[in-house]
Amino acid sequence: MTPSSVVPPDLRPELWRGAELFAQGEWWEAHEAWEGVWMSAQGDERHFVQGLILLAAALHKRWHYGSLTHRNYDKALRHLDILPPMYGGVDLKQLRLDVWAALHHEGLRPALPAG
Repeated sequence: MTPSSVVPPDLRPELWRGAELFAQGEWWEAHEAWEGVWMSAQGDERHFVQGLILLAAALHKRWHYGSLTHRNYDKALRHLDILPPMYGGVDLKQLRLDVWAALHHEGLRPALPAG
């Protein structure tokens, strides 16, 4: 199995399905796909996956429920900020920017940018 064009090539295979769903704007489903990995992850990997889950939740709440709060986005940053700028094959700085833009502009579908 190989990653699709929206999945960073260095991303762990266990995270591929969530990355594909995230890029399609299926944020709740991405959250669910990553949850199993998160449950067994430890250390930096756990922070990474928790950050991804929270970013997906932020986008889901914004565009499915109309929430204007950024609580989940801010929580995600607390997890991602302790990691290096490139982690798990993902450019975390670009991911933050892309999700922030998507929270403010309907129709944007950020993907996990390759690091």
